Amino acid sequence: MSTQFTITDLLPLPNSSVRIPRLGFGVYRSPTRQCVQSCLTALQAGYRNIDTAQFYANEQEVGEALRTSGIPRSDVFVTTKILSPAGSPEATYKKLLESVEKIGGENGYVDLFLIHSSSSGSAGRKELWQALEKLLEEGKTKSIGVSNFGVKHIEEMKAYAKVWPPHVNQIELHPWCQQRVIDAYCKRNGIVVEAYSPLVRNYKANDPTLVDLAKKYGKTTAQVLIRYALQKHWVPLPKSDTPERIEANTKVFDFEISEEDMAVLNALDQGSAGAIVEAVENE
Repeated sequence: MSTQFTITDLLPLPNSSVRIPRLGFGVYRSPTRQCVQSCLTALQAGYRNIDTAQFYANEQEVGEALRTSGIPRSDVFVTTKILSPAGSPEATYKKLLESVEKIGGENGYVDLFLIHSSSSGSAGRKELWQALEKLLEEGKTKSIGVSNFGVKHIEEMKAYAKVWPPHVNQIELHPWCQQRVIDAYCKRNGIVVEAYSPLVRNYKANDPTLVDLAKKYGKTTAQVLIRYALQKHWVPLPKSDTPERIEANTKVFDFEISEEDMAVLNALDQGSAGAIVEAVENE
């Protein structure tokens, strides 16, 4: 597989004409007043993929940034997520529509809508997926997927899903938590794998192995981690509210981590113990 990447690369979603940009921008914990500016900085730096969620309470701000950026809406890929069902299929669907309106306005849409968590039980997951399928049918979202789903959760969907496989599975991924079982499963099934917390929230900024590699390539530790994710054929979603870092995180297309150094980073894997947010359950 080629590792000649550019920031404008688009990856095809399974059984769909939709394509997702290879690098995303996360806004988790981006405070309301800060979020609009951070998104505008990101768009200016070349990102065309923004990832929010109902849980982040900043969908409205992402929408505002889109409208004021001057960039055509069709050029930016926006993802949001729903955490749990609302008690009935109708109420859940209404909750989805609220997000779409916050981001895209009354006749707007989102590009990707995800189930944020597998934690609502099989009945809850089914209700969420069927509401998302309806949203997709009505053109209010262009694609649908899941987040924090393991193999068993995605397999279980076959019993009721009209749309299978899900277009995307967004999971925690970085050298210390590589989630190899679900990663391989998604790749086998054509599911695009998105990497949240690819920078490990900076907890590993002083890790000696990482620091050595950053020195070797003349890059920041964050740039090495983003490049690592790209070379694993994940879609990384680095998050920052610091303008210089937002921009620096795009400077990952002018170097390549060697196979030997990829192996060094691969060897850091601690399995589920390496997760800072959540490792999925596969069985």
